[in-house]
Amino acid sequence: MINGGQISDAVIVIGAGASGLAVAYELRERGLPVRIIDKAFRAGEVWHHRHPQLRLNTHRYLSGLPGMVIPKTAGAFPSRDDIIQYLDNYAEQLDVPIEYGVNVKHINRKKGVWLIETNKGVYSTRHVVVATGHDRVPLIPSWPGRKSFKNKFIHASDFGQLSSYRGKKVLVIGAGNSGTDILNHLSNIETQKIWVSVRHGPVIFPTHLYGVPVQLLSPILAKLPTPVVDGMLRLTEFLAFGNLKKWGLRKHRDGGATRLLISGTAPAIDNGFIAALKAGKVEVVAEVRAFEVDSVQLVNEQYIEPDIVIAATGYRTGLESIFMFGGVLNESGVPPVQGKQQLKDYPGLFFTGMQPGLPGFFYAAGLTGREIAKAIESEYKMKAVVTAKTEMKTATDNTAA
Repeated sequence: MINGGQISDAVIVIGAGASGLAVAYELRERGLPVRIIDKAFRAGEVWHHRHPQLRLNTHRYLSGLPGMVIPKTAGAFPSRDDIIQYLDNYAEQLDVPIEYGVNVKHINRKKGVWLIETNKGVYSTRHVVVATGHDRVPLIPSWPGRKSFKNKFIHASDFGQLSSYRGKKVLVIGAGNSGTDILNHLSNIETQKIWVSVRHGPVIFPTHLYGVPVQLLSPILAKLPTPVVDGMLRLTEFLAFGNLKKWGLRKHRDGGATRLLISGTAPAIDNGFIAALKAGKVEVVAEVRAFEVDSVQLVNEQYIEPDIVIAATGYRTGLESIFMFGGVLNESGVPPVQGKQQLKDYPGLFFTGMQPGLPGFFYAAGLTGREIAKAIESEYKMKAVVTAKTEMKTATDNTAA
């Protein structure tokens, strides 16, 4: 109920992206009342702000949300526009009320009830699912002198049209998931120069290996012990590309699965970057130390003069300003639990879409959505049993009287 009135029986889902839509579907399938709120005015808003060349790096077979497959016309790795249309269709067919334009300011807990303070009033509920996404707020390190740099500087989230980089000298900072995606695209046009600044060696695997889409194997890999997956990813990378150290890409001390578990850094998928690297079109350079008016200084004292700098330096969840109490987020602003898991001191608070996995966020959206729905369903059933027993006892006492 809005404005702090009677506590609503509905589960409040915050976020109308893939994860929020998936958990709402699973709750609805179990006959549980659910309501989605989102600060945007359409489903999957974040996808409308991604660059037009973007494609999913997860296979279509593993990226459909529960109850609706992604059409075959989208191809093996659907484009940004395919996903926008898919999420629009999913939201339209979802028999769940979605309230757009609702901006969550704070989430607090009082006397066992969750209070969601928004620009449209206060939502009171016993169950809230936070599905606002892992990649919500672009993260840009505070390099010395960055604001004095006169040439173009953007975050990877603002990559825009590929044609605007033609004939330019471009520095990409970071060769992780988003950095490699950008390098894949830049390798397809004529640029004057491409540098990639690497702090830690990335884990990269090919789109296909011996004709098989590698990403289709990820659900199997996700069930194996982490050290085993680390070894398999290293082997896959070597079989596909050889020793990349020859071209300046050193290996990280941790394997791909270990990094994913510890820091949420997902392995990158190559689709042209490595070939461009080997052909000399892309040059690996050292970590960035500082910016000057028209140049970038690296930690090895090298200076380069890019026309455009793209910071592929990751994201934050942006949840720090929402929660009015501690113990909910780790030092990176990410909840330490996801899916059916709940924090001991905060029952009824669930998270989805916050922790990446090898099969990707879309695949995880279905799994975590199902887990959350089952956990809440169990609580509803338990409450119903307790209520029935109480009513039966009351009826028995009245009869005896």
